[in-house]
Amino acid sequence: MSTPATSAAAPVAPVKPPPAAERVYAHVKQALLDRRYEGGMLLTEGELATAVGVSRTPVREALLRLEVEGLIKLYPKKGAMVLPVSAQEIADVVDTRLLVEEHAARRAVPAAESLLTELEARLTEMRDHSEAGDLAAVSVADRHFHAALVRSAGNRILDRLYEQLRDRQLRMGIAVMHAHPDRIAKNITEHGEILQALRDGDAEAAVDAVHRHVSWVRHLARGEDR
Repeated sequence: MSTPATSAAAPVAPVKPPPAAERVYAHVKQALLDRRYEGGMLLTEGELATAVGVSRTPVREALLRLEVEGLIKLYPKKGAMVLPVSAQEIADVVDTRLLVEEHAARRAVPAAESLLTELEARLTEMRDHSEAGDLAAVSVADRHFHAALVRSAGNRILDRLYEQLRDRQLRMGIAVMHAHPDRIAKNITEHGEILQALRDGDAEAAVDAVHRHVSWVRHLARGEDR
């Protein structure tokens, strides 16, 4: 009995590009995180439309979304001003992080080997990016380190809450590292202390290390160096 001929593979549908408003949103958000758009800078719809290659309508939609997130302030017929990172914003983010991360550090003990492996990998990334002078990449690896710790607590509500802080953390972290480059090495050391406490199975030492590490940003916002 003859075997039926194998049918030709179906053609692969071309990947559709993201909607125009989403492209504008991603462009501006990344520029904010990379500090190409600094606090106090005025962005115009026309300039953004040209930069992304879209009309002004999706630019307005994207800017409205960014205003809701507290990253810009819209001024009718003028444009959008990039809001600087304020001391109050830093304090609010630090308070929220302490509540979430101290709880996660306590719950992480005894730490699973998979968590320790991931934290070690993120710490290595931070060292490598620091040596390369890529502060944005250092900040991303830093956030991934903490996100892994929070995720290990197994609380999906806390995961979502922490995820909402993501962009604010990245923006703050990059801004602070540019202003205080000496803190990068201290940051990496403090991450190592958190990891070592988890390896030792010492929950209170892990919580204390997290508290000291997260709190330093608030000290700098108050003009107190550590």
